[in-house]
Amino acid sequence: MNFQKLKYYDPVEKVSEPKIIKKDLIVYGATPAGITSAIQAKKMGLNVAIAEFGRNIGGITASGLGATDIGAKEAIGGLSREFYKRLGTYYGVEEQWTFEPKAARAVFENWLKEYDIKVYFQQHLDKVYSEDGAIKEITMENGNVFKGSYFIDTTYEGDLLAKAGVSYFVGRESNATYKEKYNGIHFGTPYHMFERWIDPYVIEGDPESGVLPGITETSHETLGYQGQGDKRIQAYNFRVCLTKDENNKVPFPKPPHYDSERYILLLRYIYAGVWDAMNLHIMLPNGKTDLNNFGAFSSDNIGMNYEWPEGSYKVRERIFQDHVTYNLGMLYFLANDKRVPKYVREEVLEWGLAKDEFEETDHWPHQLYIREGRRMISDYVMTDNNSLGYVTVDDSIGLASYQMDSHHCRRVIIDGRCYNEGDVEIPISPYPISYRAIRPKSEECTNLLVPLCLSSSHIAYGSIRMEPVFMILGQSAGAAAALAHKNNSSVQDVNYKELKEVLLEENQVLEWDDSIEDDPVERMKSTFGIGAE
Repeated sequence: MNFQKLKYYDPVEKVSEPKIIKKDLIVYGATPAGITSAIQAKKMGLNVAIAEFGRNIGGITASGLGATDIGAKEAIGGLSREFYKRLGTYYGVEEQWTFEPKAARAVFENWLKEYDIKVYFQQHLDKVYSEDGAIKEITMENGNVFKGSYFIDTTYEGDLLAKAGVSYFVGRESNATYKEKYNGIHFGTPYHMFERWIDPYVIEGDPESGVLPGITETSHETLGYQGQGDKRIQAYNFRVCLTKDENNKVPFPKPPHYDSERYILLLRYIYAGVWDAMNLHIMLPNGKTDLNNFGAFSSDNIGMNYEWPEGSYKVRERIFQDHVTYNLGMLYFLANDKRVPKYVREEVLEWGLAKDEFEETDHWPHQLYIREGRRMISDYVMTDNNSLGYVTVDDSIGLASYQMDSHHCRRVIIDGRCYNEGDVEIPISPYPISYRAIRPKSEECTNLLVPLCLSSSHIAYGSIRMEPVFMILGQSAGAAAALAHKNNSSVQDVNYKELKEVLLEENQVLEWDDSIEDDPVERMKSTFGIGAE
């Protein structure tokens, strides 16, 4: 397997004659939110360009997350719903909610071509030039300059908002920060915990022998207390597209820097009688699956991503490669290591990477699943009080409907036993997201919108962060930018009544119909299983 093209960051040289791209709207990030932002703005008459950090469009939706958690389908409208209808056309049905990565990519490519929206690839943001509180231009590592009247940051990390000087937060706020219930350090979840007593030490029972790989903290002094804030973030992984089709599967290759010792905790867990690391296989069309994290030790590389949100591109590349090694290494280990029980090896060997997916990167997904990065701090912060329906907003630009969902943030030792910490899974009913949460404070930037790294607490973001919702918010951001451009106003001065009229015309769902029968708990279980994303 050639891993040369499987990179987050590949430095580019400055070109001798940099391009100067001038548009009404510059979208930074060809994620699904970036695509719907651009399409909506284009529909309303703006000249638009998308600058994309990497080599691909569609973010994680086109990189393995083919079984995205949707919450309530009735809460999804506008271009987001159209995406699933276009997938339906691809598969010859009315709507398609699970899909192959290549199908998502094809839909996005055709969509952008239909609206004649150009994407500039490998545009690594270097500098942001602002004047009088507004961004004038952004310069890339290769020297290209993008000038716009308005900008939308649709990166998973919030890179543009940060370089523009907009306030943000990384990590978990304390419950006290916004008077929440489910934020901060969280012990006691029933999900994805070690179901047996698993010893964390190299020599079992001997703390002096050192701890096994995968343990992020060893001291009682750092455990903290329930609801305490910190800088930790929930785990990342790759959403891997697998198949059993003998004519289309590629055996799991050994990754660079493979170290079987990283999986001894998993091996001990299997020996203890629990084999569930690959339980969350969600079926996709044509015999493929979306493999996600499940159980105490699985594809989540817990605690190994803390530097990502604010890290340099080189730091992120190191973390990216570590996640490739960890995720692919786990599959290789389970399929090949003779210490693994035969019944497990035989089961894993039935699977392989899908040969007709990700051909440019040797069938491995090109996008790491960034479950959270920076989160803007604006005039309105979405919190679990919104998610739980305790408070609501009167400037809705779309609904979130998936549970408050955080994957584990760390793996610790308590009294000589392994524990995971950070998982939260709280069912909710659909609720509105505020326009004020996607635009900065007026004193910080007047022509930037942030529909992806929006103003939200960690735990509310765990509900909002689903790809269908990002597409909804992206479309609303594109509409707001178009209205601001039409009226020559700041994004803060966009008339909400006018915005609402546009969004309703575009079939956005802005209010939840209480007459719809909806049991959040049963919905979460029946969709793809509690904690799927």
